[in-house]
Amino acid sequence: MNDPERAMLLSVHPRFATAILAGSKTVEVRRQRVAAPPGTLVLLYATAPTMALVGMARIASVHVASPREVWSAHRAQTGITRREYDAYMSGAAQASGLTLEDPVSFDEPVPLSALRATGAFHPPQSYRYLKSDDLRRVVEAGPVVATALREALGGLVPA
Repeated sequence: MNDPERAMLLSVHPRFATAILAGSKTVEVRRQRVAAPPGTLVLLYATAPTMALVGMARIASVHVASPREVWSAHRAQTGITRREYDAYMSGAAQASGLTLEDPVSFDEPVPLSALRATGAFHPPQSYRYLKSDDLRRVVEAGPVVATALREALGGLVPA
């Protein structure tokens, strides 16, 4: 069930953000357990050099297992090589494979400077959850994303 009061802010390298938004990368992997229900809205923050919110998607499912099991189940959808995956997962006891669906690119990315202008904003190292107040600040920072967020959240983000 989708929780309209909660969305995930996910930091990804620009190359992966581009691949997710293009639909060629449908699984994002993380080194820790991710407990987000299907339907959770995901805002994609592209890290340096982009440093901006570039789009969004929804979580279709989350697969938490050993790194080996997550790779076996999702390798073709991760958009990374086995070498990159093994280097990233080195030392991890478990992994999460987030299957993403319905990607939407923002017409105008919301730069970090604009996000910070509306209040304290710190992109996460990996991910964090945003409550409705955080979402309101994102809308203030980037009015161009307001329509997309309102549609995604059923009109729950104020104008």
